[in-house]
Amino acid sequence: MAATARAEHDLKAKSKRAMVTAKTPLEQVRAQCLARGANGIKGLGRTFRIFDDDGNRSLDFSEFKKGMRDYGLMLEPSEVKELFETLDQDHSGNLDFDEFLKALRPPMNNHRKELIHKAFQKLDKTGDGVVTVEDLKGVYNVQKHPKFLNGEWTEDRCLRQFLDSFDSPDDKDGVITQDEFLNYYAGVSASVDHDAYFDLMMKQAWKL
Repeated sequence: MAATARAEHDLKAKSKRAMVTAKTPLEQVRAQCLARGANGIKGLGRTFRIFDDDGNRSLDFSEFKKGMRDYGLMLEPSEVKELFETLDQDHSGNLDFDEFLKALRPPMNNHRKELIHKAFQKLDKTGDGVVTVEDLKGVYNVQKHPKFLNGEWTEDRCLRQFLDSFDSPDDKDGVITQDEFLNYYAGVSASVDHDAYFDLMMKQAWKL
């Protein structure tokens, strides 16, 4: 249900090529994030959240610059400044990082967004906007998981591992928000050129 190894490989290869042809700092950052795989954009979001000390979901320029550097994104200082000023549309000197992540997502048509939304709704049994291990029970069947079959893992451990596949490698908290789910699948979508294949992949994975 998470990105297949082939989709992840295709995405990384495609994004590395995009790093060479990127015309704007935003395109460059998007390509650098997705070159890390479908979790790349979500991982940057988690990094920014760490710097949001007062919890207001916005960053000033110095926080933004530090977050970009700490996540290992390579831009010239002038490009970081240009990117910040482009996205700070009200010229307040602060950047709403949810808006930044939306700008960073690869473009997707409404049909793809709707499929991703339906998949999330199916997982989010409680309707509270986040998916946890409890939500997955009865939705994701662990009976055929090899480590469940051999008794090595409990059902909860299998479900947590499934959740972790959508999570940022360096910050697994066992909770997936709708935005994180969308950021993840925006990455997957970037590796799939044809709508018909994306449609088939989502419907088969989530039985939509």
